[in-house]
Amino acid sequence: MGKNKNKIKKKVYEKKLVELQGEMVKLQEWVKESGLRVVVIFEGRDAAGKGGVIKRITEKLNPRVCRVVALGVPTEKEKSQWYFQRYVSHLPAAGEIVLFDRSWYNRAGVEKVMGFCTEFEYEDFLRSCPAFEKMLIRSGIILIKYWFSVGDEEQEKRFSDRIEDPTKRWKISPMDIEARTHWVDFSKAKDAMFSYTDIKQSPWFVVNADIKKHARINCMSHLLSMIDYQEIDYDKITLPPTQENDNYVRPPMNEQTFVPDIAATMVGD
Repeated sequence: MGKNKNKIKKKVYEKKLVELQGEMVKLQEWVKESGLRVVVIFEGRDAAGKGGVIKRITEKLNPRVCRVVALGVPTEKEKSQWYFQRYVSHLPAAGEIVLFDRSWYNRAGVEKVMGFCTEFEYEDFLRSCPAFEKMLIRSGIILIKYWFSVGDEEQEKRFSDRIEDPTKRWKISPMDIEARTHWVDFSKAKDAMFSYTDIKQSPWFVVNADIKKHARINCMSHLLSMIDYQEIDYDKITLPPTQENDNYVRPPMNEQTFVPDIAATMVGD
């Protein structure tokens, strides 16, 4: 994996991305109109490109229809609850799409490897997860799971890029640094997770993420193929005339505090 470096050309990528984002809008409208409930899970190693794909998927969408869930460390109260409980509260209502940027699979990955759960809790998760997901599917939820696979050489390159770029440094947490010393342990955990949860009702779809642009195009194309949607025909919108002025005099503009027009000073640069 990662040997083929024949990358898609930028112009071709950008054209295809615009096309896919247009289809995503059609999918969003179909989900809203049909009252579908869609859950998409994004998992994978650190710096595998999950966030980049999610960003491109949601870029043109209505955040009231398609929302991203990226939960932080559970509180003490949440730790005392049924494990799946805090995720259940974020599941979609009719007409919604929810993208989980990491999900309940934290237990099978970072919690297992880093010792944040007991062996009993881990094993109970592996047994319970397939039943939980089957229950979601029986309730009518469309569940799609993606695993972003990135090689260690490419991950190393992306980590170095994040360290050197101040605008990306926030993406690296102390946990990410610690996790690097457990590369093999995470591989074992992923394989065990797949052996239990890669089931017919909710299979894992693996995205080769060594080339970011390819991963984005491939994942978005696949996601669109997973839901039988149609373009909604809406009535043409006609804008009404604006309200006529009834001799109302507005306060002087100089009484308002405006943001400095920095852009105006850059004209001609």
